Amino acid sequence: MVQVALIVAVMATMGSVRLSEGQVFPPPPGSKTGQQIPGLPQPGHNNPADPDPMTNPHREEQQAQLRNTDRQKRLVADTDKLLALATDLKAQVDKSTKDTLSVDVIKKADEIEKLAHSVKERMKG
Repeated sequence: MVQVALIVAVMATMGSVRLSEGQVFPPPPGSKTGQQIPGLPQPGHNNPADPDPMTNPHREEQQAQLRNTDRQKRLVADTDKLLALATDLKAQVDKSTKDTLSVDVIKKADEIEKLAHSVKERMKG
């Protein structure tokens, strides 16, 4: 019963306060207004020395360069893999006769085809 009375008393002192995301409550009575908390950004006080990463004009250029570098690395790795697969395919075909064709050769040719198509598409855009 005491707990219920305490909860009712707390709710009554809060008035009709609604909790919602982003709502700003007035400072409690007797506290200093305009008080700044060290280490926390204050509303309306932007430091021009701190560049905003969202408005940095070089940000898009840097991201484009990183994407191109990454794309180039993947292209090099994939073409190296293509060379290895093609060399292996050639060796397997050289070992076979005109009457025999192994399933591995066909699988390897399919893998080369898919990887070559992927590299081609990545080079386009």
